[in-house]
Amino acid sequence: MEPQQLGCTGGAEAVLNLQPNSSIPIAYHPHFGPHDDLILLEIDGKLLPDILHQKVTLRGQLNEEAVLCTQSKTYSIKFVGNSNSVCLIPPADQSALLEHPQYSDEKYDDQRDVASVIKVAPGNMELVEVAPRLDKLKLLLLENPYTSEELSEKEELYKWNDLIDRVQASDDELRSGLQALSAVEIDGYWRIVDEKYMDTILNMLLHNSVLNDWSLDALSEDEVVGVLESDGFPCKLGLHCLQVHGSKVDEGVGHSVWKLDERRICIHFARKILKDGKRKMESFMEEWTKKVPDGMQASFDMLEGEVLTEKFGVETWVHAFSVSSLPSNPAERFSMLFQERPKWEWKDLQPYIRDLTVPGLSSEGLLLKYTRKTQPNSDAEPVFSAR
Repeated sequence: MEPQQLGCTGGAEAVLNLQPNSSIPIAYHPHFGPHDDLILLEIDGKLLPDILHQKVTLRGQLNEEAVLCTQSKTYSIKFVGNSNSVCLIPPADQSALLEHPQYSDEKYDDQRDVASVIKVAPGNMELVEVAPRLDKLKLLLLENPYTSEELSEKEELYKWNDLIDRVQASDDELRSGLQALSAVEIDGYWRIVDEKYMDTILNMLLHNSVLNDWSLDALSEDEVVGVLESDGFPCKLGLHCLQVHGSKVDEGVGHSVWKLDERRICIHFARKILKDGKRKMESFMEEWTKKVPDGMQASFDMLEGEVLTEKFGVETWVHAFSVSSLPSNPAERFSMLFQERPKWEWKDLQPYIRDLTVPGLSSEGLLLKYTRKTQPNSDAEPVFSAR
């Protein structure tokens, strides 16, 4: 049985079935050539099922380097050259394997056992997990934010399929990116709601909570959305306001209860106050505590990653500098940070880099790559500057 099985093979099968300490002759395939359409791809075993079942996609525009995406991760594609010759042998093709005059003597009278090389590969592609490239998502959605004076024109709007075609991120990473941007799907298009319009909706919600004696810790979704709709706000945006500024605490059959998040509400009003520029700390804190709704307590600790302080003489000033406005690319992020300040203490720097995710690189690795650490003595706080 075994000789018969070997005799029925002659291409890749013959090599795969080759026994230890044995050999097989090779020859150029009649169609030997560069075959640029054949590329070797080296992958981790855990990715094999996704690739075999066609659960991966290549994403990128013509002017971008392509990435490979699974359901949850993104991989860059790198070419790695080979120092040795790597021969590609196709499956056995009886008609092609009959043309090997160099093996026409008696030693190799069974042409079916000749392995035909169709291409010598100069290298292979390998996959390296990378962070999703989500900065483009924000740029796309900010082209046309949703406003109170919304027009019916939809030329510059994007549906889900438009986004996965343009943004180099896996489906799961793209959904997380949309959530981080507080985007909402309206009429099939993903939108960022204009900041002033969202502020108007929130103010109306808080105003109605006073008029109707609503508890901000137990807001009925149906009642809140219904009242906002009667005030002229679309039902979808009333619910979106609850999702952006609160969290669902109870969900029954046909009934959901929401609680406004104290930190998110306080940050919202702090951003409004600082929108026009820096303020003295005392003046800012006084106005901020007055702006937040009754029952909520504004604490400066809430503003970590949202504001920076600086001293001028005996006075402390505060100004807006939100981590949400910074790029997700590490090199670009650190460049903007050092444009803002040439030197950073760790307690100030940490809130602005802890959201950076670079597969295979820890926070310490990021600091080593992009910063220079100085520490006058062991008791002093370390200071980070640009490398």
